[in-house]
Amino acid sequence: MATGPEPNTLLIDQIPGFLAYLRVEKSASPLTLNSYRTDLYQYLDFLAGYVDMARDALPAAMVTNRSAREFVAQMYNHELSRATIARKMAALRSFVKYLCRENLLEGNPIVSVSTPRQEKRLPRFLYPMEVRMLIDAPDTKKPSGLRDKAILETLYAAGVRVSELVGIDVDDLDCREGWIMIMGKGRKQRLAPMGSKCRRAIMTYMERGRPALLARGDHNDPALFLNKYGRRLTTRSISNIINKYMDQMATHQKVTPHTLRHTFATHLLNNGAALRSVQELLGHVRLSTTQLYTHVTKDRLKTIHEENHPRR
Repeated sequence: MATGPEPNTLLIDQIPGFLAYLRVEKSASPLTLNSYRTDLYQYLDFLAGYVDMARDALPAAMVTNRSAREFVAQMYNHELSRATIARKMAALRSFVKYLCRENLLEGNPIVSVSTPRQEKRLPRFLYPMEVRMLIDAPDTKKPSGLRDKAILETLYAAGVRVSELVGIDVDDLDCREGWIMIMGKGRKQRLAPMGSKCRRAIMTYMERGRPALLARGDHNDPALFLNKYGRRLTTRSISNIINKYMDQMATHQKVTPHTLRHTFATHLLNNGAALRSVQELLGHVRLSTTQLYTHVTKDRLKTIHEENHPRR
């Protein structure tokens, strides 16, 4: 005989189990887990104030349709972006589904709470000349410069996510055939082609840059890209590296590692690559995600107009 939910289940006690479930069953990344943890604790802080209870004493039954709507309203009042509100609500929805699945909550009280539609913004990208200037910026007389050039070449040539880049080990490389084994989202593997310039930059770094960096730290570190202490680079370090060279170029553009991924996709599509092929190269599950890259540059639009309009 089925029993109902345990009325005294405390929300705060269920968060560790929920995060473990995401990690094991859904292969959630550490970044996703940290974001969800932060979002859920923020919701508990809100809920504690809303019902006038201590955060550590909130039972699962306090999750109601009305409290969730008020949570959304508060985020709007604090002028959070639509994307941020949508992410926080995604964390809460996933948590509530987990509580229902574990029979800790009867029914899903927030299923009808609407989430704001996100604004579709075109991804930023660089022009080919800007890419060349960025990749040529590192001082290749230094081990760190050889590393940075290889990093920039890999981001642009393979279109990898920054989290995928820092996860690359030396054993993931096939320099003879020109492939990198990438561990993508959800621990899904895919092969990413290097291209001749990227392969040359990686091989030069492997021969003359990486050994010098490795000697400063753990000689057994498997990571391809190492910091000055001989350890694996972090995603923040990659962002700092790109910012350093963009500052040298005296550009006011905000460029992130993801900008180079956008640039990779944009340049492929503008040069005639099929959308499905670009989807596979990017490791996208949904084609709709890749379709964000089907914008064309102003120069490309002008060229199309000049070549095809009858009154050009």
